[in-house]
Amino acid sequence: MDNQLIENLTLNAFNVLLKDIWKVFTTPILELSGNKISVLSLFAAAIFFYFSTVLSKYARRLAEKLLENRVIDKGVKGSIIKIAGHVAQFVGILIALDMIGVNLSSLVAIGGVLAVGIGFGLQNIAQNFISGLIILFERPIKDGDLVEVDGVYGRISEIGARSTTVITRDEVSIIVPNSKFISERVVNDSFSGERRRFSVSVGVAYGSDTSLVSKVLLDVASKHSKVLSTPEPEVFFKDFGDSSLNFDLNVWLDDLWGSVRVLSDIRFQIDQEFRNHDIEIPFPQRVVTMKK
Repeated sequence: MDNQLIENLTLNAFNVLLKDIWKVFTTPILELSGNKISVLSLFAAAIFFYFSTVLSKYARRLAEKLLENRVIDKGVKGSIIKIAGHVAQFVGILIALDMIGVNLSSLVAIGGVLAVGIGFGLQNIAQNFISGLIILFERPIKDGDLVEVDGVYGRISEIGARSTTVITRDEVSIIVPNSKFISERVVNDSFSGERRRFSVSVGVAYGSDTSLVSKVLLDVASKHSKVLSTPEPEVFFKDFGDSSLNFDLNVWLDDLWGSVRVLSDIRFQIDQEFRNHDIEIPFPQRVVTMKK
């Protein structure tokens, strides 16, 4: 009998404890536009927000699968995939908020609170997020582009909601805020395609055969496998310098990432061919007269 009484008392105490815990979790802690929000509703919202993130990932995978065999520019494909993910996540968040009783009028109230927060310290986050959306829709840059912004030159590997990852030639990943691509001057070498003209400058001594110099430069350019034959390489007699006759060799390349190596090869070959043809590359000289 005593054991039964103890069990009943224990069970009653446990039920009371559960009721108290339930009361704590279900008691409203704040109210927005008539909607009472409790700890339990916030916990449910957190779960639904997590599901919205999962939904975003599935939306990206689905978009990627649908576009897999379609002939679409790589950058356009990446933008569509990212936009699909953002839209799915946004819809998931709206559904989550609706399930916990937060309607559009409540969202307006929350938006007012967020506006105050943005005014006090979230300006950069909001600016970078909006800039990310502008980048995805207008596409001034896209994945794989070679860009120079804020003193950083490299290839874009990923455009995120807040920032863009740029990988330099040294394989260093640099995180650049999206607002930099909207508010500052950006050089996009890939904007009009993977083809660009490069120039190699060289000076020869006064008295050199300029026709021979031009022929040697064109021969060097035409023999390099990476130099395009159309448009053809060109040589320009640039100027009469203080110590040299200055020439520019212009070549077209479609391997922008490897242009540094190609131009280096051309300079090595020019130096060798000038030696073979006894063409002198001068260095600055000064004649100093000492007066007694």
